[in-house]
Amino acid sequence: MDRKKLFNPLGVDSLNERHIIRGNSTNIFNLNNVKYQWANYLYRTMMGNFWIPEKIDLTQDRTDYNNLTVYEREAYDGILSFLIFLDSIQTNNIPNVSDYITAPEVNLILSIQTFQEAIHSQSYQYIIESILPKETRNYIYDKWREDEVLFERNRYIAEIYQDFINDPNDKNFARVIIADYLLESIYFYNGFNFFYLLASRNKMMGTSDVIRLINRDELSHVVIFQQIFKEILTENPDFFDYNMVYNMFAKATEQEISWTNHIIGDNILGITKDTTEKYTKWLANERLKALGLDELYPGYDKNPYRHLEKFADTEGDGNVKANFFEGSVTSYNMSSSIEGWDEF
Repeated sequence: MDRKKLFNPLGVDSLNERHIIRGNSTNIFNLNNVKYQWANYLYRTMMGNFWIPEKIDLTQDRTDYNNLTVYEREAYDGILSFLIFLDSIQTNNIPNVSDYITAPEVNLILSIQTFQEAIHSQSYQYIIESILPKETRNYIYDKWREDEVLFERNRYIAEIYQDFINDPNDKNFARVIIADYLLESIYFYNGFNFFYLLASRNKMMGTSDVIRLINRDELSHVVIFQQIFKEILTENPDFFDYNMVYNMFAKATEQEISWTNHIIGDNILGITKDTTEKYTKWLANERLKALGLDELYPGYDKNPYRHLEKFADTEGDGNVKANFFEGSVTSYNMSSSIEGWDEF
């Protein structure tokens, strides 16, 4: 893989010559001429999703946190630590990917994604500062070093990213694209469901409100890498090794189940090892089908947490009237429309 030139006066910006990778663009953002129309649509959706974490009131969450069970508090801390790592590494990694994308309209939305990942990191800082006792705050940031299951989880994805930085060849870039898709489309969601489960019991409602907004951003990030994969495949049919793709999906699913069982297990009402397996394998199947690939886990075709979708409100249809969302939804200049994503 050749990194694109920053200054390229000999580049050609015609749509016929534009490619998702290995193109020869001048890097001028001429957005009147767009080849990948999905990026144009996604740009507007992502810009409409702008939000500020500090506008969410977390006062009650501090009291709620002190009243959580020991298992709930351990899960809250551990999942928060994992989410912090994911968004931190993505903030640093996305520009590395963008350096090899040669379609300016796609570079544009990757820049917005980088900004959103930074907002997510700031959101976690706001949660920690507002809710956790001062003496435990650093523990959240350092937990990934001390927890062996979490460390192995983080190392798997981080080493794929680092391998590409060290050796930016085609194979490593293909692995990075799949790893980005796995992170955005599978790694967050058992954690998100935990917060929605607390919200369903009127606990940690402010935290769940922040998570809901992060969740909405992450859905757009799923679409970005889903579409990048498809475009690369269209223009370079042999670029991805399907055995590699399925092996990476299997590894990510295995680690997601192992981590969730480790941090939650059967200790919290509403989540069990059985539902964790069913949900994660169902989700993996859905993400594979979105790429146009066969499912990996036959028979896992139902979401056991369907009842929590009303707390996520990711459909954005305006029908959710839960009190803990009602107070802050009007505080944001957000797009409520993600209709049409099924087309992708």
